Amino acid sequence: MTRDKAAPPGIDVTVPSVARVYDYFLGGKDNFEVDRKVAEHALRITPDGPAAGQANRAFLRRVIRYLVTEAGIDQFLDIGSGLPTQGNVHEVAIEHNPAARVVYVDNDPIVLAHGRALLAAEGTATVIQADIREPEEILNDPDVRRFLDFDRPIGLLLFAILHHIGDDEDPRSVAAALIDALPSGSYVAISHFRDPGERDPEGSRKAREVERVFNESLGTGRWRTDEEILAFADGLTPLEPGLVPLAEWRPDPDAPAPAADRHLPHLRRAARPQAVGTASPRRYDPKRGCRSAPR
Repeated sequence: MTRDKAAPPGIDVTVPSVARVYDYFLGGKDNFEVDRKVAEHALRITPDGPAAGQANRAFLRRVIRYLVTEAGIDQFLDIGSGLPTQGNVHEVAIEHNPAARVVYVDNDPIVLAHGRALLAAEGTATVIQADIREPEEILNDPDVRRFLDFDRPIGLLLFAILHHIGDDEDPRSVAAALIDALPSGSYVAISHFRDPGERDPEGSRKAREVERVFNESLGTGRWRTDEEILAFADGLTPLEPGLVPLAEWRPDPDAPAPAADRHLPHLRRAARPQAVGTASPRRYDPKRGCRSAPR
């Protein structure tokens, strides 16, 4: 793109957006010069970012297909959804169950603007603007309560969002508040930037370098170890194959073999996704907010 189209009202095109950088990696057009500069800078360190972005979308589609067709889930809460792009959650879900319902959540106003335009005539999905750091705001939102029935199982999607919460913001408590609100029989899917740690010293060094660039450019990004990622799902029963690289989570039979550098940490939406897991039987009381059950 040599010239940017006009931005929606209230959008500051001088500040890069994680959602728009990801849109650029996916080959989308809803990004601006500042976003492309950040993406191109990152690609000089880790050039397989666009392929990784596509791998994350493929992972998302496989998760939704499994949850709808095998687990019987027909309602989803997708937090940190990003900009609408091909193969959205509601598109995949209603392909297999026309009655499926989806609530998208993102804190970027451009996501809200584009999402509402896309979903205006859908009726089976909606989008709200909220921050994952305020889980009770999400859970108490009127559209969330109108679209989702918290007396039936829900698919909670936390794709590439928890790594944008710093350690000082207590991401484990944020994840726990959302998970604790789920009815029995619900499922959770998590993907996350990964630091291989002592298992791969060179990969860990690259992870820390990319983390530095990311935080200098976009503000928040935390590459965590396997143990730190698994802690978000504490108390849940993981599905096979558990914590694995994106391409290795229940791949399609005709999918190409993963690249040799699939463990390389970079600006992919998740270098190693948490497997989908069943949620513990916990309930959400709208009058009291989130309450934790014994883990």
